[in-house]
Amino acid sequence: MIWNKKYNYPSSTKAIFNGYRHYDINNEKLPSVTSIIEATKTEDEKANLALWKERVGYQEAERISKEAASRGISMHQFIEQYLLGKLNGDLLEDNNKAKKMADEIIENGIKGKLQEIWGCEATLYYPGKYAGSADCIGIYEGQPTILDFKQSNKPRKPQYNNNYYIQVSLYAAAHDKVFNTNITQGIILVCTSDYLFQSFKINNEEFKQYQKKGLERVEQFYLQK
Repeated sequence: MIWNKKYNYPSSTKAIFNGYRHYDINNEKLPSVTSIIEATKTEDEKANLALWKERVGYQEAERISKEAASRGISMHQFIEQYLLGKLNGDLLEDNNKAKKMADEIIENGIKGKLQEIWGCEATLYYPGKYAGSADCIGIYEGQPTILDFKQSNKPRKPQYNNNYYIQVSLYAAAHDKVFNTNITQGIILVCTSDYLFQSFKINNEEFKQYQKKGLERVEQFYLQK
């Protein structure tokens, strides 16, 4: 695994604007990909979330969501430190859940598979449309790839990953637009809170189909504002 800083990813600032997270890039305020996905959820997705909150109780749902978000942030930080070469020693020596989850992703999803890193936590933007931060961009199993690291409270089924696939495909579209690349692979690396590792891949024609869906969601976002 080597670093190749072949692309000059821009700096940015983040702020809430009109109720949505925006990136300020080159004096342009662009909505985040995650905000767009959240704002354009299907009615079924909204209903399922509401049913879950009702089933577990609204206070418990909020506690679970906050705990998962905090754990996910910590897990990402450990993986980023590893990719930057700043994490020394065996992660499993520390009895920290987020560290152990990061280690599962590193050992099973990164080592021996991620050959080249172009950037991590890199800001990407599609001029006039959207922006976001990609967890990792580089060569994965021989292919230019957008990687995303996720934590989950339980094992994930592929059919529930649609928004994850849209997220990485929109990051790829932004990268292609600005840097004239042709990224057609997305990798989602997941670790559950009880340390089950999962890997999901989309590429080629399937990837392009999700990219098309994602760009339609972007247009929907602007139409419903």
